[in-house]
Amino acid sequence: MLRIVLSLTAGGLFGGGLMLSGMTDTARVQGWLDIFGRWDPTLAFVMGGALLPMALAWRLAEGRRPAADGRFPAPPRAELDRRLILGSLLFGIGWGLAGLCPGPAMASLSYGGWQGAVFLAAMACGMMAAPRLSRHLDRRAANA
Repeated sequence: MLRIVLSLTAGGLFGGGLMLSGMTDTARVQGWLDIFGRWDPTLAFVMGGALLPMALAWRLAEGRRPAADGRFPAPPRAELDRRLILGSLLFGIGWGLAGLCPGPAMASLSYGGWQGAVFLAAMACGMMAAPRLSRHLDRRAANA
């Protein structure tokens, strides 16, 4: 039960922070990507405000256990591979076209925007198709 309460609290804080910072506004996010037009640097401050405390949290978590059971996730691998590069490209294309990524898309559902719901449905379809596509690409690469 503690895990559920902590998860809901963390998710609520994350969603509230996204809304407060304006990151659920697709025009603001797309403005960050428009470096030759009407560039909006807000996202840089939001990312900096998230990365600095997270770096500290990773340091403090070393050798400790989470309060709500289980273990902390392992640090990500440092290698660049085809899957990481392809996934990053697809994420970036979707982010640039829609102006949303998964967190803001979920937060945008709270104020009833149909665009966020459409994006979330498309994202879910992509997440379900990704393992099959990955296996297909792995087979093609092995046969090449």
